[in-house]
Formats: sequence, C-alpha cells, structure tokens
Amino acid sequence: MDNAVVKTSHLPDIIFKFAKVCKFRSIGVFSDQKPSPNDPCNEEEEVFEDDNKAKETENRDITCKPSRKIPSFRWNDAELSKLFHTVSALKLAYLEFQQAHFPYNPDKIIEADNLVVSHLETLRRFKRLYLKTKQLQAKTELDAASCLYRLRDEVEVNEKHLWELKTQMKAKESEIHSLKETLNCLVAENKKLEDKIVNVSSFEFVFRSASKSIHDFAKPLITLMKATDWNLEKVVESIVGNVTYAKNSDKKYAFESYIVRRMFHGMKLNPSDVTELMSFDDPLDVLTAFPDSAFARFCGQKYLLVVHPLMEASFFGNLDMRGLVLLGKHPRTMFYQIFAKMAKWVWVLGSFAASLDLEAKIFVVRRGTRFSGVYMESVVGGDAREEEDFRVEFITMPGFKVGDSVFKSHVYLSQTKR
Repeated sequence: MDNAVVKTSHLPDIIFKFAKVCKFRSIGVFSDQKPSPNDPCNEEEEVFEDDNKAKETENRDITCKPSRKIPSFRWNDAELSKLFHTVSALKLAYLEFQQAHFPYNPDKIIEADNLVVSHLETLRRFKRLYLKTKQLQAKTELDAASCLYRLRDEVEVNEKHLWELKTQMKAKESEIHSLKETLNCLVAENKKLEDKIVNVSSFEFVFRSASKSIHDFAKPLITLMKATDWNLEKVVESIVGNVTYAKNSDKKYAFESYIVRRMFHGMKLNPSDVTELMSFDDPLDVLTAFPDSAFARFCGQKYLLVVHPLMEASFFGNLDMRGLVLLGKHPRTMFYQIFAKMAKWVWVLGSFAASLDLEAKIFVVRRGTRFSGVYMESVVGGDAREEEDFRVEFITMPGFKVGDSVFKSHVYLSQTKR
C-alpha cells in the first residue's frame, strides 16, 4: 500500500467520506464479529455512557473544576498509526470482498464482509471518539472561561475590598499618628509635671530649711540676751505688743518674727545659680572664696540690719564683727557662722523661687487677719478647723506663691476668739 500523508485537522472528513463510499453489506450477510476488548477505541463507549450524567450535573458545578474528567484518549502518534493501519486493513478487506465475487464464493464473501464491517465499525468509533473528545475539550474550555470570568469578578470584588482596606489603613495610620502626637504631648506634660513635683518638693525642702535656720539663729540670740541680763519680757513686748501666749515658751516665736521681718525686708526675688553656694558645707568658706558675690553683699547687709549695735556690744563687749562687716569682710566666729548659715538658706530660697517662676511672690499675713488653712499654717500646730475662728498675731515665716503652688506662711495665732 502506498504511504498516505494526512493532516490531523481533516481526519473526520477523510473518515466520513471513506465510510460513505465503503458503507455497504451483502444481501443476507450479517456481521457476527465483536470489537476487541483491548481496542483503545472502546473508551468511546464509556464517554457516551457518562454523557447523560455529565449533563445532569453540569448546572450544579459551583467551582472552577470541570464537571467531568476528560477521557484519557489522546491523538498521539500511536493512535494515528492505528487509524492508518485500520484504513489500510479496510482497503485490503474491501479488495478481498470484491475478489470473493469473481468467482462468486459465498463463504469468502461473508468472511470478507464481516472483516470490512469490523474495520468500518472501528473507523466509526475513531470518528465518534474524536468528535466527543473535541466536544469535551470545548466544554472544558467553556468551563475554564466561565471560571475565569468568576475569578475576574472575585478579583474585582477583592480589589475593591482591598482598596477599602487600604483606605481604612490610611485612616488608622492617620489616627495612630494623631495618637502618637497626643502621647508625645502627654509624655511632655507628664515630664513637666514630674519636674514640677520635683521642683515643688525641692522648694518645700528649702522653705523648711530656711524656717529651721531662722529658728536655729533665734536660740543663741535669746541665750546671749539671757546671759547679758536683757529683760526678755520687754524685748518681746517691743517686738509684738499685747499678745496673749498659750505658754511662756511661745514667746520665742516673737524673736523669730523679729528676725524674719528683717531678713525678708525689701528682698527681691531674682533667679540665681546657687549650685556653687550649696556645694559648700560651711557658708563662711563661700564668703571667703567669693567676698564680692551677691550673696556676700546680702549676708553683710542683713547682719547689720538684724544685729543691732547695742546687741553686739552687749553680747561681745565690742563692735569688732560689725566693723569687719562694714569693711566687706566676714568674721570667723561661731555667732556669725550661725547667722551666715541662716542667710544662706534665705538667699537660696529667694533665688530658687525666682528660678522656678519669674512671677513668684512673697506674701505676708497682717496682724488681725482671720486664719485661713489655704495660705497659713499655725507655728504651734493644731487642728486647722478649730483654728478658723482665731486671728493672726504675727508671722514666723512668710508665704510664697510659686506658679500654681502655695507655700503657707507660718503664723502665731491669738489665744482668744474675736
């Protein structure tokens, strides 16, 4: 047989035309030949058996998978070789069929007829299997296209959702940025508050130290007056007259009031660095090291104001210390050392107040003022609620207003209600 070159794209037409020409049977002759069970074309029968089931489940497919599996049959070289072999065998069988008629031989005609019909049936199966395969491939492509459309719709929905999420993310980022700024502001405010608490606590310590130093200087002053036969009753009366004291020992507060009035008289609150001053344990060392400093001038001026010449002459029999102070020097005596310590704390108190608040103020409570627990503190202690009906006789420590903080003035209250 001559070799035939056939394009696979025209196989159905070739098979159809060939079958049309060769489609015949001898009168009274029927084929009893069955297809071989090993024939690959038998797979076509399975395709038709499952076809109705596939149609029933086609509309129920909700995924992107095909509704059925594509047959495993493929038009490869081996299958094409079988196809051409069948065509060749059909030609030979047809030739034998013609030869059986001349001379006429019924047995050979029946045998040749069965062989021709068998080969034609095989070709028919090839054709139907090919068409069904193409049909299933087309359906698969249609399912794939449908799946693609669904996927595109899902992508579009997801992209829209993604855009919404990005918009929400930007809004959240903006909110986070705003919250961070708020947090930074709160941290800064907390830092200021912490610094304020520390500053208030530090100022409270300086305030108490200054009050104690005044008390500490009043003790040797009273002791020296007693030792030099001063009339303390007259001295107290001259400081603050017509005061009824709860007990005789309370008269010492009159001396503290005297010292306070002179130490804070005309005092201006100016910010000043007191770090170096606080680094010395003995204030006389500071006065010696910095004799021309503002503190040195303050100390000398206040000594001349607090310690009257009559006091110094009575206490020490001379005015030597006063003379040195007037010359801008500072005597190294125990009495002057105690005074310089008191002057140091008063100076630090004023400088610290101005450093914390340039608008800081000193306030003094006048005699006869009704007691107020907001601005005053009794020097002898007691229940503030019980002291509200009492009046102020004199102060032993002025009050300070630094920022929003109030440091109470120490006062001695009258022992009779007014």
